[in-house]
Amino acid sequence: MKKIIASIVFILFLSYNLRAQTQRVATTQPTINENTVVKDSTGSVMPYAVWRPLLMTGRYSLRSKIISGQAVSEYTLTRLSNAQFEANRSAFKPHESPYFTTGAPFKPFKERDMNGKKFDIKALAGKVIVLNFWFINCPPCRMEIPELNKIVDKYKDNSDVVFVAMALDDASALQDFLKTTPYQYNIIDNARYIAEKYGIKTYPTNVVVDKAGNVKFHSSGYGPSTPYWLEKEIAGELKP
Repeated sequence: MKKIIASIVFILFLSYNLRAQTQRVATTQPTINENTVVKDSTGSVMPYAVWRPLLMTGRYSLRSKIISGQAVSEYTLTRLSNAQFEANRSAFKPHESPYFTTGAPFKPFKERDMNGKKFDIKALAGKVIVLNFWFINCPPCRMEIPELNKIVDKYKDNSDVVFVAMALDDASALQDFLKTTPYQYNIIDNARYIAEKYGIKTYPTNVVVDKAGNVKFHSSGYGPSTPYWLEKEIAGELKP
């Protein structure tokens, strides 16, 4: 029974790597959607609008009810311990995006952010560059912003790490959005043409470029393990 539960938790953790337009779900398991019966610890049925956001944080798992050794499509939402959450984040590395190749040179670009600061990727050789492609009306993009801000805070005094976000939205929309949702990356507005340069169609897409100008890490969509691996790759590149 423990093996069945562990298998379900593992697959659900991977399947909820959210995308702005599509969501991948393991085909060997029942589809998890708004019709799925999910209960809390008291046995009360939870609305989809309540349990889905909780599940997407990665701090909860869905445990299947088991009858005669067979899992049925009824689940209980269970909060993971901090140790379980951290173990999951470290164990499940995000899938690589289809838009970049690990180890390949990153094609540079030049642009100014919303504050007029110029960013020349080629001229930033010798620094670790952390890139995020996103847009306002992208739920998983918004979901990861607080976690990305934590990473920026960690390296705010390290001039060898540069954070740049390419937003598809115009400056006016971004200014309104940032009033209620602070985002500490350097934000380039109207950056759709930059995303198109790399063929990006799935958001958010995160990229880490190493000091030599090569792609160190890249992933598309958002899962609870994404911030962990972003920070891990940054830290690894900064080691002497």
